Amino acid sequence: MGTLLWAPGTPPAWKATIVFFNIISAVVAKRHTVFWNSTNTRLTAGDLSVQLNFNDYLDIYCPHYPNEEAVGHGQPETLALYLVGEESFQGCVETRGAIKRWECNTPFAPFGPVRFSEKIQRFTPFSLGFEFLPGRHYYYSSLPTDEGPPLPCMKLRVTVCCAPTSEGSKQKQEKVPRSSGSSLRTASSPLLLIILLLTT
Repeated sequence: MGTLLWAPGTPPAWKATIVFFNIISAVVAKRHTVFWNSTNTRLTAGDLSVQLNFNDYLDIYCPHYPNEEAVGHGQPETLALYLVGEESFQGCVETRGAIKRWECNTPFAPFGPVRFSEKIQRFTPFSLGFEFLPGRHYYYSSLPTDEGPPLPCMKLRVTVCCAPTSEGSKQKQEKVPRSSGSSLRTASSPLLLIILLLTT
């Protein structure tokens, strides 16, 4: 009889490898945080702009109040965030082409501020996810909900890095001769070592 490569109850090597790569990609990705409320002067001035790479995350935190006394005599901020075109970005008005991304409508959430995360990716497996293109600008703006007080216009511009430089660079990349399989074996050696370590 042969020996078991793993003990009963432990995940197979391919599952461990997938988990490992997910951890690595999460470590490499950056998270960019924006506190979306009227006290963020860069949002209200309309000059907040961030540049993101693919696999980065844009984390947007909704307005939050620990209790009703923290609001004072006014109403808590509640708003809806939209992904809008550049023309609509100049003013905070709901337009026909705007895509409603999130609604910040729980200002007294017991677990802290509500966070919405947008992963910057070329393709998404989710029906409500958004697909981004390199070298493009994307614009977020917000409008107060019907239940909330009037709010100043808050805007964010997101630039996704990086656009292809030119057609010439694409042609040069295609004409680069492919080397022998030795570089492939060298590049995959650490992966093989990790798989071997996980299976023993």
